[in-house]
Amino acid sequence: MSNKIVVGITQGDSNGISYEVIVKALTDSRVIEICTPVIYGSSKLFGFYKKQVHETEGMVTNVIANPSEIHHKRINIINCVPETVVAEPGKSTPESAKAAFQSLEKAVEHLKKGEIDVLVTAPFNKASMNRDGFHFSGHTEYLAKEFNSIDSLMFMVSSDLKVGLVTNHLPLKDVPGKISKELIEKKCRIMIDSLRKDFGIEHPKVAVLSLNPHCGEEGLMGHEEEEIIKPAIKELKESDELVFGPYSPDGFFSSPVYKKFDAILAMYHDQGLIPFKSLSFEEGVNYTAGLPVIRTSPDHGTAFDIAGKNKASHSSMLSAIFMAVDVFRKRKEYDQLRVNPLRVEIPTSRNND
Repeated sequence: MSNKIVVGITQGDSNGISYEVIVKALTDSRVIEICTPVIYGSSKLFGFYKKQVHETEGMVTNVIANPSEIHHKRINIINCVPETVVAEPGKSTPESAKAAFQSLEKAVEHLKKGEIDVLVTAPFNKASMNRDGFHFSGHTEYLAKEFNSIDSLMFMVSSDLKVGLVTNHLPLKDVPGKISKELIEKKCRIMIDSLRKDFGIEHPKVAVLSLNPHCGEEGLMGHEEEEIIKPAIKELKESDELVFGPYSPDGFFSSPVYKKFDAILAMYHDQGLIPFKSLSFEEGVNYTAGLPVIRTSPDHGTAFDIAGKNKASHSSMLSAIFMAVDVFRKRKEYDQLRVNPLRVEIPTSRNND
């Protein structure tokens, strides 16, 4: 029996930097102290990349068939991809894409059963995955479907910046037609709910960005601000939420004003991710808000260009692991306080009896 939080980690694309950043993150002794990592992938591939990383001498692994065999003082590996999959750093192959999907499927299966507590997903190549039959534009969309969450939010999070998206992985030409008053309200409410229960912010302040340059210049550069975004903000304010805007993104992120808010809602992918990665790349985490389960991911991709060269930074992967654990604890605390506001003792994990 152990009260340590069990963190499932998917291998992502084995030909990118995923295994490298996983191995490097797990060399940090704090990981084993606060949680039990379970890697979904291949002990053979893990060993291949482990040899390329320095300072792994004391790393002890435990190959298991399922979570019931977990060793809480070791790094656990569940072999769930074919033995025939080999490491070809820097190459996008059908085999590595299929293995990434198999890893994700098995981890999600165990997460649904409650056999692991949280999920951390290493990056995969979206184009390769879709050629192999994945049919989703990313982890966020896949997990929303698997957990029957019609409403979810792609939420980029660091210690001093949180940015959510109204639209996720869409061609830019499709963004204006997708945005609606109802969608903005829905995404903002998911964000506010997450800030309260996942991050412990009781009265969150949210900034909403404009779609068009200079907030549309009163209709000269677009009508979305006047007809869609401002009415959505008004509706949220009328329900006593601290929501402000719209703000023009160029001036908003170029001044300290963004630090006055707990989170920022961007209209589309690059509008939110370019400033986020510029300001928080080393520690940024991709968090899927609105799910009944907890999933985090590093805020970078497969980086095939540096794969196998021992050049990848593991900071974002480490932050993803720590954040998953922190959010798990925050949710437990939030739920416990709702049941009994006077209760002091907060459980850290599920009952493992």
